[in-house]
Amino acid sequence: MTDRLTRIPRSDAVDNRERILEAARALFATEGLNVPLREVARRAEVGPATLYRHFPTKEILATEAFAEQMCLCHVIVEEGLADPDPWRGFCSVIEKICELHSRDRGFTAAFVSAFPKAVDFTAGRNDALKAIAELARRAKETGKLRADFVLDDLILMLMANNGIQASSPAAQVAASRRFAALVIGAFRAVPEQPALPPVGRLALVLPGMIV
Repeated sequence: MTDRLTRIPRSDAVDNRERILEAARALFATEGLNVPLREVARRAEVGPATLYRHFPTKEILATEAFAEQMCLCHVIVEEGLADPDPWRGFCSVIEKICELHSRDRGFTAAFVSAFPKAVDFTAGRNDALKAIAELARRAKETGKLRADFVLDDLILMLMANNGIQASSPAAQVAASRRFAALVIGAFRAVPEQPALPPVGRLALVLPGMIV
């Protein structure tokens, strides 16, 4: 009987933790990191004390919630580094990173923030940036990536990509793909004009815009 009683709270605790993470992922993806932790608790149907017991700070919660995205980020960069054509690998990283970030506004906010208390997240981000810097160095050696590219340009790209507002998740991804193509054109040392991907329906249409 004693063993059974001790197992039940542990099971509940695991369930609560997973519900909190699921709620955090959903809210961070659509609303960014400004979501109050009380709202995360409400969505997860747990009390604030339960949330803070599992995740004392928003940074700790975000680190856990974004673990999968950070893993995907590393996979994308490693695939780019493995491409025998560094420029093609670099372009692939730009395209896939933009799409990954377009699906989760909170991940972008965390990636470009200082996040000083999220040690694991910061270390993962720094490793990804170092790998991208190495890929950029190789791409420059091919003469296809402009010589004045710096990693800050990548951060600017992510910040701009995060500002895209579209009418649906599918349109958001489509707009991000078009934006990535425009960015690649700007990063290219020798100007070319390949066809752009179609743009998704954006949330804001200004007077005079061609739609």
